[in-house]
Amino acid sequence: MKVLFAAGDPKPERWTKPIKTLLPEADVYVWDPNGPVVDADYAIVWQPPTALFEREKNLKAIFNLGAGVDGLMALPVLPPTLTVVRLEDAGMSAQMAEYVLHQLVEASRDMEAYREQQRQGTWKIHRPIRRNDWPVGIMGLGQIGQRVASTLAALDYPVNAWARGKHDLDGVHTYAGTGELGPFLSTTRVLVNTLPLTEATRDLIDYPLLSQLLPDAVVINVGRGESLVEEDLLRALDEGQVARASLDVFREEPLPADHPFWRHRGVTVTPHISARTLRESTIEQITGKIRAHAAGRPISGVVDRARGY
Repeated sequence: MKVLFAAGDPKPERWTKPIKTLLPEADVYVWDPNGPVVDADYAIVWQPPTALFEREKNLKAIFNLGAGVDGLMALPVLPPTLTVVRLEDAGMSAQMAEYVLHQLVEASRDMEAYREQQRQGTWKIHRPIRRNDWPVGIMGLGQIGQRVASTLAALDYPVNAWARGKHDLDGVHTYAGTGELGPFLSTTRVLVNTLPLTEATRDLIDYPLLSQLLPDAVVINVGRGESLVEEDLLRALDEGQVARASLDVFREEPLPADHPFWRHRGVTVTPHISARTLRESTIEQITGKIRAHAAGRPISGVVDRARGY
């Protein structure tokens, strides 16, 4: 068995050595655009070059080092029948839930006001939080969306969730399909996007959608930058329909220095850090799936080409 690592890491041995340890039956190679064809059975990739698919013609499956596969699926040279496997969790859902909770608490507990009081030397106690004033709406109920929803519900925030298909989740009121999107939005003050990027979700969060949220809305985007129409969010912020936004993903990354998000008082910018891939968990997951696939056993995380995730 031959496994090709093609993730652009300047220190690929951080990956290849533990891969070899967990998968001793494999020969592990690092992608070299100037080297010979490996004739690999499996490739582990992140933003792979098109040349990889032009040279490695006998791949049985590729494993993406991330949950989002929109960039990979957009490659015109990606063989249409090649099995694509996305990363499942690998420690990301707990990090994502933690990030969303932090941003929610910042808003609901008015923490910026207390920081300003500290700067002024002011001792003033604000009224206690009423969680019913902060209904949360989660868009997307994959592993990450479910973890976020369950975490917030466990802290007694009212949590609703919307997804393409019907889901059941303890403590969470779920909505499904385009017909239930409006009712979902009308009950939401804190909108959290965890959706993958597909043609159906591209530009989904626009001004008409934001206008359906409850007053003084909060937007937290940890899904994909292209799902949010940035100009429409700025308009909603300036008009007061949205009170604040916490954004971790953007249409262009790094976020350009002249982008208005940097200077807008209602926007918190973080550089795509809401959930980082944990190397050890990722390698354990991928090597286990490679061994199972090679043995002809079914594996989870296989991308549905029709859905795009």
